[in-house]
Amino acid sequence: MWFLLAVSGVIISLAMGMRQSMGLFLGPVTADLGLSAATFSFSLALQNIIWGAAQPVVGALADRYGARPLVFITALFYGAGLIVMMGASGPLALHASGFLIGIGIAGTGFGVLIGVVARASPPEKRSERVGIVAAAGSLGTAFIAPLGQYLSGNFGWKSALLGFTIIAGAAALLSLLIREEKAPVPAGPPQRLSAAVGEAWRHRGFMQMTTAYFACGFQLIFITTHLPKYLDLCGVAPGVGATALGLIGFFNTIGTYIFGLLGSRYSQKKLLAMIYGLRTLFICVFVAVPVSATTTLIFAAAMGFLWLGVAPLISGLIGRIFGLAHFNALYGLAFLSHQLGSFAGAWMGGVVYTLTGNYAIAWSALIAIGVIAFTLQWRADDRPVELALRPAAA
Repeated sequence: MWFLLAVSGVIISLAMGMRQSMGLFLGPVTADLGLSAATFSFSLALQNIIWGAAQPVVGALADRYGARPLVFITALFYGAGLIVMMGASGPLALHASGFLIGIGIAGTGFGVLIGVVARASPPEKRSERVGIVAAAGSLGTAFIAPLGQYLSGNFGWKSALLGFTIIAGAAALLSLLIREEKAPVPAGPPQRLSAAVGEAWRHRGFMQMTTAYFACGFQLIFITTHLPKYLDLCGVAPGVGATALGLIGFFNTIGTYIFGLLGSRYSQKKLLAMIYGLRTLFICVFVAVPVSATTTLIFAAAMGFLWLGVAPLISGLIGRIFGLAHFNALYGLAFLSHQLGSFAGAWMGGVVYTLTGNYAIAWSALIAIGVIAFTLQWRADDRPVELALRPAAA
């Protein structure tokens, strides 16, 4: 079990560390290629929407054929996308890169590997163990963001992307070490995927959780994509942006593990609501005080603590409500909403900056959507599907 946690955690760490460091390239790429911030932001937003659209499909394939081949193939897609981005000379290649990287993250990120860990864990340990692997997966940003900043600053952004390509290749090789367990087979005929999806869409709590997950992606991807540029506008030294992303990764490790532990003992839906509420509160404070290196790093530490604590909680809710037979596919459906939010957050930030020259409207949007997410998640129905739907149908 510990070997499985280690391998899964390292793969997620590499994949997410590169993804969350993409905002570092906004300035160098746009300056070198003569592109607008909105164009580059659309490329990153495209990564997220393709990631979300591919996640249910990749998840369903992993449920059927196993995680190892899916992670290996998608890691190769990830590397191919980085190579295309490295050779880009205009918007078309940049967007093609976003398409390939989006497919790559769908298999190497949380969706598939969380399912592997969930199936190998008893119900009472599931949230805790998913929290462990998600916490380990958060470490990547702590060293990949500074590495990307160093390579880009000293050797150019294309050299940094070459380094990222080598990391994607390492993730592909690590995927060959994955060993997984099959989900327990329930009594009676197996449930079809279409029936499981239908129950998920009719489950009020699943829809509330999925809608709130949109806000999660909206807030977080805006920050990873646009925080370095926002700090530049505020006159903060360039290195602070990379340090802030690294701090997010470090404190994310601590916070994700703690929320995984808490999720095995307390209400997962209310812990989720608390994360959304506290994130929004910290955003309000950050935009209200003068921006400096100190306030930025404090903000990064606070947001990092709350960053991926949602992963063990949402996976715990899906496993408890629906079981594990179609876990990856159902998690992928919820995650699609997250990625629609990520697309909107990344692109919205670029459009707002291009039109207004600042991010004031964008920060206000983050606050408003965070309040909505807190309200929806706090009131969500977290009863198992047998209690929420099937007796009524009978």
